Amino acid sequence: MANVTFNSPLMEKDVTVYAIAGDTHTLLKVAQKNKIPLPFECEDGECGSCVMEVVYLSDKPRLGQALTEKERATLLAAGKLSKHDIHEAEVNDMPPSYRLACQYIVRDEDILVKFSGEPGVTM
Repeated sequence: MANVTFNSPLMEKDVTVYAIAGDTHTLLKVAQKNKIPLPFECEDGECGSCVMEVVYLSDKPRLGQALTEKERATLLAAGKLSKHDIHEAEVNDMPPSYRLACQYIVRDEDILVKFSGEPGVTM
């Protein structure tokens, strides 16, 4: 099980939910199931409206999770990821801080998810 804590100015306080690690549902689906007001539009990784910052809360090494092609292109075009960030993600298996909730699969690690509540805008 993974603890996922959502943080946004839209919410009165942080909300922590449990997610089943390795489940194939995206973080966006976890948010929707728990009535977290994370913005989204296309749900396909192309619009960037569900961009979020992921902060890893464990001292354990982070579990790598590959960026999808759409996620890589969308975050690079939006200026949320640099070519260096993409290189680190691909070569050194280091997940970047900015991800798309519609593409991100929760792993067995505790995370803090920060989002502004405005589509495509990070905190």
